[in-house]
Amino acid sequence: MKNFINEQSLKTASRILFFIISLSIFVQLFPRKGGFKYTFSEGKPWAYELLTAPFDFPIYKTKEVLQNERKDVMKDFAPFYKMKNVEWEAKLGTAIENEQLRTFLMTELAKIYNKGIVETIELDSLQKKNYQQICVVDNNNRLIRKNVDSLFNVRTAYNTLLKQCQTRYGAEISQFLNLNEYIKENLEYDRNLSEKDKEERLRTVGETAGMVQAGERIIDKGEIITAHTYQLLNSLRIESDKQEETMQGANLMLIGEILIITMLMTLLYLYLYLFRRKIYKEQKNIIFILLIQLLIGSITALVIRFSSLSIYIVPFALLPIIIRTFFDSRTALFVHIITIFILSTITNNPFEFTLLQISGGMMAVSCLKDLSSRDQLAKASFYIFINYIVVYVGYTLLIEGSFASLNWELIICFAISSILLLFAYGLVYLLEKIFGMVSNITLVELANVNTPLMQEFSEKAPGTFQHALQVANLVTEACKKINGNTLLARIGAMYHDIGKMNNPLFFTENQLNGNNPLEKLTYLEASTKIIAHVSDGVEIAKKHNLPKIVIDFIKTHHGEGHAKYFYIKYLQENPDAKISDTAFRYQGPSPRTKEQAILMMADAVEAASRSMKEYTEESIKNLVDTIIDGQINEGLLRYAKITFIDVETVKQVFKEKLITIHHTRIEYPKNNN
Repeated sequence: MKNFINEQSLKTASRILFFIISLSIFVQLFPRKGGFKYTFSEGKPWAYELLTAPFDFPIYKTKEVLQNERKDVMKDFAPFYKMKNVEWEAKLGTAIENEQLRTFLMTELAKIYNKGIVETIELDSLQKKNYQQICVVDNNNRLIRKNVDSLFNVRTAYNTLLKQCQTRYGAEISQFLNLNEYIKENLEYDRNLSEKDKEERLRTVGETAGMVQAGERIIDKGEIITAHTYQLLNSLRIESDKQEETMQGANLMLIGEILIITMLMTLLYLYLYLFRRKIYKEQKNIIFILLIQLLIGSITALVIRFSSLSIYIVPFALLPIIIRTFFDSRTALFVHIITIFILSTITNNPFEFTLLQISGGMMAVSCLKDLSSRDQLAKASFYIFINYIVVYVGYTLLIEGSFASLNWELIICFAISSILLLFAYGLVYLLEKIFGMVSNITLVELANVNTPLMQEFSEKAPGTFQHALQVANLVTEACKKINGNTLLARIGAMYHDIGKMNNPLFFTENQLNGNNPLEKLTYLEASTKIIAHVSDGVEIAKKHNLPKIVIDFIKTHHGEGHAKYFYIKYLQENPDAKISDTAFRYQGPSPRTKEQAILMMADAVEAASRSMKEYTEESIKNLVDTIIDGQINEGLLRYAKITFIDVETVKQVFKEKLITIHHTRIEYPKNNN
C-alpha cells in the first residue's frame, strides 16, 4: 500500500492548521459591537466625522429622567391587603353575660376591626416606607383605602380597647375581662395584587421620548456633546446593540468578518509562497509571523474592549520593526499592511487609521534597513512620531479645513506609541530565544573581536585568527558586490576556524621555526587531525551558544572536499593503493547559501595565497581562478544558491583585494652615514 503521508504533506497540513488557528483567533478578537463603534463623553468634542442616523430609532430617556418619572407615578401607590374573617362576635356573645357591657365591647371592637389590625412587622414596614394609605379588598371585593396612621396592631388595639373600658367602667374592669381573646389581625398583605399594581403603574412610564428619522443629522466633528446630543448618541448605541443581537445580524456580521480575514490572510500566504519561498518553507517562520500579528491584534482588541483609550496608543509600527529585524523590508511591509487592513475593520475611522498606520509602517521600514543598535531604534521612533503628526494634521486639514478640528489628545497618543517602540529591542532578544532565530543585533554583538571566545581564539591560534580576519574582509567585499548578507557572512568567516584552537600547532599559520608535528604522522593520520578542526569547531560553538546559522558556516566551509595536500601526497606515493574516497574527505555538508559558498572560496584562496613564492598580478589571478574552478569541478558549490555571474564577480573581488594586500613595496634606500 502506497504511503501518501510524507514530510511535505505534513508540512502543508500544518500550514493549513496554522491558517485556521490564526483565522479563528482574529475572529474572536473582533469586538461584538459591530453597529456602534464610537466612544464619547458629555461636554467633550465629537472626535469623528459627521454622524447621521443610519436608521429610525427611538430616543431613550436618561436614567435620571426615568427614575424621576417612576417616582412620580409611585407617589400615591398603596400596598394591597385582603380582609380576613375573624370570629370574635360569637365568642364575645357567649362570654359576656352583661348585655350593656357586651354591647359596649362589640361597638368598640367593631370600630377597631373597621380601621384594621395588621401584623406588627407589617405596620412597622408601612411606617418605615412612609406609605400614607393602603388598599383593602373587603369580603365583597370592594376596594377601600385606609390611612396607615389609623391602623392597629394587636398590641395597640388591645391598649385602645382597654382604655375605653377603663374610662367607662373603671380600672377594676380589666380584672374581669380577657380582651386578648377577641383581638386578631384581620388584614393580610396581598403580594400579587401589590406587584401587579406596581407593574401597571411603571408600565405607564415609557422608556422613550420621541424618534429620530433615518438620515437625520446627529452631530458633526468638533461639536461639543451636549446633554441632548449625548442622549441621542446613547439611544443610537442602545438600538445598534439591539439590532446586532438579532440572530440574523450576528450571523451576517460573523460571515463578513470571516470573509475579510480569510482573504487577507490568503494574500499573505500567497505572497510568502510566491515571493519568499525560503520563509514559507520554514514552519517556525510562519508561526513567528502569525504570532506577531496576533500580538498586535490582541493588544488592539483589549484597548477597544476594556478601556476608553484611543487605539492610537498601540505601537502598531512594532510589527514591521520586528519582522524587518528577522526578515526583509518587503515582507515586513506586506505583513504590516495585511494586519492593518484586518484591524481597520474594527476601528471607528478606518480610512484615517489605515492612512496613519501604513505610512507609519513605511517610515519604520525605511528607517531600519537593519536593527543593530539602540540609537537606530530611537531615531526610527522619532521619525515615526513625526510621520504620525504630519499625516494626521494633513488629513484633518484636508477633511475639515480648520486647525480647530485637531484633536490634541491624539498627538499625545502618537507620542506614547512611539515611545513604546523602544521596547522592540528587548522583544527581539526574547523572540530570538523562543524561536532560535538570529537578528542583526546578535550578529553585531558576535562581530566584536573582544568577546571572550574571540580573545581565546587570538591567544591560542594567533595565525589562524589573523587568517580568519583576512577571510572576513574578503567575504565582506564579495557579499557587497552580489547583494549577500554582508554581516552574516563576516561573522561566519570570523568563527569558521575556531576548531583549530584545540590543536593550533597542526596548522602551518600557527607554527614557529618550521616545526610541524604532522610530519611525524602518516598522511591518513595527519588528514584526520586536520579534518577534525571542523567537528571541534562545531563543539566549541555549541559550548559558547553560537547561533545555528553561524555553526552552519563552520560545517560547510570545507564542504565535502578533500584535505588536498595529504590526499595528493598519498596518491603520489601510493599510486596503486586502494583507499576509500571518504578517508581524506571532510564530512560536510557542502554550502547551501551564497554566503557559505563565498566563505568556502575565500578560505581556500586566502590560505593558498599565503604559500605563494612570488606575488604578481598574474600569479594571483591564476591562483584565484584555479582554486575556485577546482571547487566548482569537484561539485562543492552545486547546492549553493549562487550563479556563475556571481562567482565571476567574487573572483574579481578576490583578485583585486589580494593584489592590494600583496602588492610589491618599494625598497627604501640605506643611509650610509
